[in-house]
Amino acid sequence: MPVYDFTALDAKGKTISGIIDADGSAAARQKIRNAGNFIINLQEVARIAPEQGRHSVLSTFQWLSRISPAEIAIMTRQLATLIGAGFPLVSALDALINQLKSKALKKTIAGIKDAIVEGSSFADALGKYPRIFPPIYTNMVAAGESSGTLEIVLERLADVTEKQEALKSRMITAMIYPLMLLLISMLIATFMLIYVTPKIESMFADLNQALPIPTQILIATSNLFQTYWWVLIIGIVVVVVGIGQMRKTPKGRRRWDRFVLQLPLFGHLVRKLAVNRFAQTLSSLLENGVSMLPALGIVENIVGNVPIADAVADATVEVGKGQGLGKSLEAKDIFPQMAIQMIQVGEQSGNLEEMLSKVGDVFEKEVETTTMRLTAMIEPVMVLIMAGVVLFIVLAISLPIFEMNQFIR
Repeated sequence: MPVYDFTALDAKGKTISGIIDADGSAAARQKIRNAGNFIINLQEVARIAPEQGRHSVLSTFQWLSRISPAEIAIMTRQLATLIGAGFPLVSALDALINQLKSKALKKTIAGIKDAIVEGSSFADALGKYPRIFPPIYTNMVAAGESSGTLEIVLERLADVTEKQEALKSRMITAMIYPLMLLLISMLIATFMLIYVTPKIESMFADLNQALPIPTQILIATSNLFQTYWWVLIIGIVVVVVGIGQMRKTPKGRRRWDRFVLQLPLFGHLVRKLAVNRFAQTLSSLLENGVSMLPALGIVENIVGNVPIADAVADATVEVGKGQGLGKSLEAKDIFPQMAIQMIQVGEQSGNLEEMLSKVGDVFEKEVETTTMRLTAMIEPVMVLIMAGVVLFIVLAISLPIFEMNQFIR
């Protein structure tokens, strides 16, 4: 069914805009008129096509207009509310289209609704858009459809998505100040090297005496920076692009992720964040009727680190042979011991889903605590570095002046 983007005047003369699906332009105009609106502009828009797993120029534009997880969470909660109120799924999706603000999400939901009308299940329709709805989403929806608890599953999905986004937001907020300090220190150093140091060099050029070592270092650094600044920029670009290209290959991604895990402080943070995702996602899947092996297969793809994903994949094989999850993960020596012990307690007590949820909560707090500690450590270090750079430049400028004064006396 075609989708149309329209602009119209309502009964009060106020300009409104939105999106509507209809069998044709005439039917779309009739729908808008029936709602008591006067059409100004009506245009058929290209629908977001189901993804075929390939990259192209079109996929780049789709990335630029991507739908955020926060929008997905809001949409999911609204859909759960409509279904809980007794709306049939197609009617709920139709009502949801008019409530959404994102045009990209409206087009996607319109495509999902048409797929359901044509006979697809809700989960199969969602599965046509894997970049928007990840496997955990479609599998939990499939479990909710089969068990008749779709509204409960959607509420749970909204909770999980909002929780993960809130954690990510807190981490980003905690790192803003150190990054600002780093940027300011770089700008100050660049200003001193480009504008201040050349004037100092010209001022001391006529002196027939050797300049102090700090001054010589400063002048040499300034000359090098002014002459070969383009080399520095090219070097930074090459390093960034090289790391990006390396991470696109399976072997390079594995090496990079293993390197990140070995970093003294950030490695622990990455490990705890992966455990948090693992536990929360696996708990949600198991609670909503997904069996253990398919759930582990889904979780393997969302932990965000290749060595940890490999450990989950190996544990999946062992679980398939009848081994316990805790013991299977313990054999890889990559998950924290506390998480292993809590999972084993959950297996022994028969409350694995509940215990996994607690593991997720524990490591969510651990991630927040580790982030705050890193921030508390980075801030004074950045201040000291910035102060050290400025102090060195001031000394390099002041020492020749002091020596000049002594020479005059």
